[in-house]
Amino acid sequence: MIRAMWTSATGMTAQEMMVNTIANNLANVNTTSFKKSRVDFEDLFYATYSGKGAETPAGGTVPVGIEVGLGVRPISIQKIFSQGDYLKTDNNLDLAIEGNGFFLIDSDGEDVYTRDGAFKIDSEGYIVNSRGERLQPEFNVPQDTATITVSKSGVISCLANNGDTLATGNIPLYIFPNPAGLHSLGMNQYTVTPASGDAVEGTPGTDNFGTISSGFLEMSNVDAVTEMVNLIAAQRAYELNSKAITASDEMLQTVNGLVR
Repeated sequence: MIRAMWTSATGMTAQEMMVNTIANNLANVNTTSFKKSRVDFEDLFYATYSGKGAETPAGGTVPVGIEVGLGVRPISIQKIFSQGDYLKTDNNLDLAIEGNGFFLIDSDGEDVYTRDGAFKIDSEGYIVNSRGERLQPEFNVPQDTATITVSKSGVISCLANNGDTLATGNIPLYIFPNPAGLHSLGMNQYTVTPASGDAVEGTPGTDNFGTISSGFLEMSNVDAVTEMVNLIAAQRAYELNSKAITASDEMLQTVNGLVR
């Protein structure tokens, strides 16, 4: 009965982490390019009272044995990099990645990666994100630019009023062997880890790289309905584990009542 309490406690702790993860997903349902997380669980050690295949007094073998599990624990929280929906903005510097890939940003001298393509122009003419960090490689927009265009292959062009091209550049994309292994910094940004593998640079639209759509933003890939169903399931699982603790406590009370 004491064991049942501790086993149920691990279930309550696991479901608490599940609810925390779902809450973060729902909080970011409208965050540009946000990628939802999923909790993975594994069962804990088993206490073996009778081994499978053990020999019986009659000369046979035990077919299944007796193993009692000791609970559950979270083993990972995985980012799911499925494609989010697109929002049409008609702003040429709003860039959505269709398919695989990340933009490279210089954040105080550190390389960070993002799928958030809500870019702007700073006071010096450089293309930056909402935090003022520059898109890499750096691109400076001439002052006389009237129109900026970005092709699906990442070619950026600055045009004057008469249609002359004032400057051109290229926006590469970066992919990883295991994007789920990237370290989440918040702020829609990620950094490389040994689990993610090194970044591979490429031209949008080639090989396994996605394309760039100008005038669109990629929205969160969180499905609010699915998250709400998962939230209800986690809440009920939490309640069930708490009831198992209550049942164990009542059984202990009965045992204590036998002593007079």
